[in-house]
Amino acid sequence: MIKGECNCSEVAFEIICQVSDVYFCHCSICRKATGVNGIAVLVVKNSDFHWLKGTQNIKTWDKPGHDWQTSFCQTCGSTLPGANDDLRMYVPAGLITEGGEHLKIAHHIWVDSKASWDEIGDKGKRHPNAFEV
Repeated sequence: MIKGECNCSEVAFEIICQVSDVYFCHCSICRKATGVNGIAVLVVKNSDFHWLKGTQNIKTWDKPGHDWQTSFCQTCGSTLPGANDDLRMYVPAGLITEGGEHLKIAHHIWVDSKASWDEIGDKGKRHPNAFEV
């Protein structure tokens, strides 16, 4: 089991399946949302993800003109898990507090969109655009 929470601990969740692969998105939208070179996420089935507390603290923003949204804690601003598609959730890897010892970056997506200063230094497989998880 994997557990995680936001920076202020108002929002918490658990993942009840085995996960090891981390996907790192380098697209310009994720860079702007995080203020860094992208975002590292786990992707899990909706049925394997459960909110433990704080859902009333979650705010969601949809990027106009795009099929993209982000969720965040309204108290501390931490990026939170959200809908990847109808069947799966994305979970920011930086929120993991327990059970993440086996996680590793397995895939870099939207590499063709990465910032010029972004240096990929691990062995994760590189994908020029989106990667179907």
